[in-house]
Amino acid sequence: MSYPVEKAIRKIDSLKEDTIRILMKLIEIPTVNPPGEHYAEIASYLKESLTEVGIDTRVIKVPRDVVAKYYREYADYERYIVIARIKSGEGPIFHLNGHYDVVPPGQGWSFDPFKPIVRDDKVYGRGASDMKGGIASIITSLLALAEVEGAFSGIVEASFTPDEEIGGRTGVDYMLEAGITKPDYAIVAEPSGLNNVWIGNKGAVWAVVEVIGKQAHGSTPWLGTNAFEKMVELAYLMIKELKPKIESKKSKYPYEDPRGAMATINIGGKVEGGAKINIVPGFYSFTIDRRVIPEETADEAERELLEFIEYAKKKIPDLNVRLKILSKSDACVTKEDSQIVKAVSSSVEEIIHKKPSITVCIGGLDTRYFQTRGIQAVTYGPGIPKVAHMANEYVRISDVLTVSKVYVKTIGKLLS
Repeated sequence: MSYPVEKAIRKIDSLKEDTIRILMKLIEIPTVNPPGEHYAEIASYLKESLTEVGIDTRVIKVPRDVVAKYYREYADYERYIVIARIKSGEGPIFHLNGHYDVVPPGQGWSFDPFKPIVRDDKVYGRGASDMKGGIASIITSLLALAEVEGAFSGIVEASFTPDEEIGGRTGVDYMLEAGITKPDYAIVAEPSGLNNVWIGNKGAVWAVVEVIGKQAHGSTPWLGTNAFEKMVELAYLMIKELKPKIESKKSKYPYEDPRGAMATINIGGKVEGGAKINIVPGFYSFTIDRRVIPEETADEAERELLEFIEYAKKKIPDLNVRLKILSKSDACVTKEDSQIVKAVSSSVEEIIHKKPSITVCIGGLDTRYFQTRGIQAVTYGPGIPKVAHMANEYVRISDVLTVSKVYVKTIGKLLS
């Protein structure tokens, strides 16, 4: 590794107080999604913070019609993409990405989730792990690289994007589709943990099953068809016959939790229907969250659901049901022998002196938008996956700095 790269890595330690200050400010801006609040405020903060240290930064507004296409109910909330760029000669483009939206705080906090606190080596607050800690790592690495001439040859970019928490179509997907950036390599800073590199993620099919009955007065149920009862019969049939079939499918790829290797179906995450206690319900619906392993496609998973619905119609008398697909995406995996995987994994080992696990993420990631466009991409960032979305969420300050060092070392390997 060249001296300038090592100098940039050492510089990161001196940026600790700046890193903490940046992270706390990021958490203080309550970018709750849905619906997508305070996006303009965080975009402005990111631009000002990077511009004032000489990093070329611009803010791009996502067109309203794009937001309305995917998330019509949130179209009145403006979305922004922030792009920062450091150029050092001609060469490949290395891209770092982080989403700035966070889930609602929910209940059970011991303090105000948007007034971050520091205790020992931890910063607490909503989004600390998912993933404003990752954004802080990205910014710290940019600050270090900006101060050390000759640490790389090429272009280092960073993007800060909205809406990962609702699917990312108006964030990373739009950014790449619109040609705002065309990187050769990318790391998404989701909280994989220091000892783990995610080379891919499962796909998903989200659907709603609508059961149509016939409404009648509660005192004369024989005049109606109870949609709730039909829904229960259908759900039970799914649990008894479809769920075991799906869960028998196992992936060959490694997962942190071995149980993550199986395809899954979650039935009834949301249930709606009924009108009043003395009315025979004429409509009920329930959702399906079907997670897709790399060995199958989202289209195959959808077809399996449709075929089961047709089968259920023959098994359950008077069942009137339809399946609506809400969204679907394939699983994505970057090859283990790709340049990005080898560079990141070797950089992790050199920084933390431990060989990282190379696994597939059980959940969905914006990384897939890079991968489906042929861009070498992995996911690696600070934080603890199990505390994401929980009350009293936190990230370790030392982890944020360590990840920054891994980023700089990886950039040195790929843009040497």
